[in-house]
Amino acid sequence: MKKQTALWIVFAIAIAGMLFSGYLSYGEIFAKSCYATKLGLGACNQVFQLPACIYGFVMYTIILVISIFGLRSKSRN
Repeated sequence: MKKQTALWIVFAIAIAGMLFSGYLSYGEIFAKSCYATKLGLGACNQVFQLPACIYGFVMYTIILVISIFGLRSKSRN
């Protein structure tokens, strides 16, 4: 597999992860509801007084930014 193809796959997974964890984060913070239990994913957990899905959202955002940098640098060469 080419590096460019792998970066596009990572980019797509990061977008999907951001959408899903963003949906769960919205439910936890703004709607004051636990969407995870409604989706059958288990209980809503908190880590350091923040919902765990927020950490997932931040992680996927970092992965998205890194993949964008990789795609941009690859296209210049």
